[in-house]
Amino acid sequence: MKFDAIIIGFGKAGKTLAGFLAKKGEKVALIERSEKMYGGTCINIGCIPTKTLVHSAHLARRDVSWKEKQEYFRAAMEQKDAVVSFLREKNYEKLADDPNVTIFLGVGSFAGKNAVEVRGKDLAVTLEAPKIFINTGSETVIPNLPGVTGNPRVFTSTTLLDLKELPQRLTIVGGGYIGLEFASMFASFGTQVTVLEKGPQVLPREDRDIAAAVQGILEKKGVQFKTHVNVTQIDGGTVVYEDRAAQKEVRLEGDAVLLAAGRRPNTEALALEKAGVEVNARGAIVVDEHLRTTNPQVYALGDVKGGPLFTYISLDDFRIVCSSLYGTGDRRISDRDPVSSTVFIDPPLAHIGLTAEEAQSLGRHIKVNTLPVAAIPRARTLNQAEGLFKIVVDADTQEILGCTLFGPEAGEVINTVAVAMKTGQKYTFLRDFIFTHPSMSEALNDLANF
Repeated sequence: MKFDAIIIGFGKAGKTLAGFLAKKGEKVALIERSEKMYGGTCINIGCIPTKTLVHSAHLARRDVSWKEKQEYFRAAMEQKDAVVSFLREKNYEKLADDPNVTIFLGVGSFAGKNAVEVRGKDLAVTLEAPKIFINTGSETVIPNLPGVTGNPRVFTSTTLLDLKELPQRLTIVGGGYIGLEFASMFASFGTQVTVLEKGPQVLPREDRDIAAAVQGILEKKGVQFKTHVNVTQIDGGTVVYEDRAAQKEVRLEGDAVLLAAGRRPNTEALALEKAGVEVNARGAIVVDEHLRTTNPQVYALGDVKGGPLFTYISLDDFRIVCSSLYGTGDRRISDRDPVSSTVFIDPPLAHIGLTAEEAQSLGRHIKVNTLPVAAIPRARTLNQAEGLFKIVVDADTQEILGCTLFGPEAGEVINTVAVAMKTGQKYTFLRDFIFTHPSMSEALNDLANF
């Protein structure tokens, strides 16, 4: 079967590109391996379900019986499922009703430089097109540990979202962003959470004062942290690890284990070698500034090419491809930095640009200022006065090098900083800007007041 374009993966970039090309009159084949993934990771197993649960967890009561906590958790999961189902169906219907889009349910793999074979239930077909786009996302890294395979008490960030009962004790292997988001969420629901981190601190990419502030607030929620550990085995819900500091083996009993040791590009089933598409040492598809792979007929968008694993990066990848194929071609990967991010722990942690440690390692002459969230009037009115805001600027040029916000509404406020940085404003722009009152944004006046 011949098409004008083939898209492998129904994620943010893939679905948006399919609609765009269809409006231009092109015949598009859109391949998705699972009917539960229409709309991509964000809608089904990422941003939308987790943030729905984060909100429910924030509202959860701690001073109730375990039975009541279980009932609340089940209701929260049902609400999450309803939200996901609604958005998944809307995403499917929007493209399924387009006469220029044909959706194939099955696994797509290359059969040549411009051909893709699709195999699914009662389906085996070969598609051809002059343009092919890979948008297959990423998958959880599963550590090669005894006791993981076939263990019903071991979960990934995907399978944990299918829980029907709230575990009393949850052990999280990995103290990065995903691990701490789930730690905060389940602790708020009432689970006893323990986080195991192999390094000296959780959130290893953050400055030590920010990581310490995050850990301190989560500890107040009851989360326990063990650093300098090597996990050696999982036995049911029990995690066996080596405590390197104490030089002893520890058996940590629990009811569920979450593996949060990172993610990797999802390329295993693609047979990339048949298309002449290369990957790097980390398994990510190699692309140029315009997202072309080593096969000029094939593009890669989203997580599968590595880099920041955010749905808004996938959307910007769509913009880059559209500019390259149908516009001026002036959009490219390197133009979009810096990019902000938010971890939806409670309160949220948002960041953009360089940390102080990163800036110093680059030899920058910097000024750093911090502001306790307790000093922000709006935080007091919200009764959420814990956290820390931090900004890093170049002492010579007054350029804003980076900013980290750990506090209520941080995910919104960071966008203001992002606009200032992207437009080349000096830190004095934030210091002197007129914000509404009371708001969390007005804290940027004080944060940037050196």
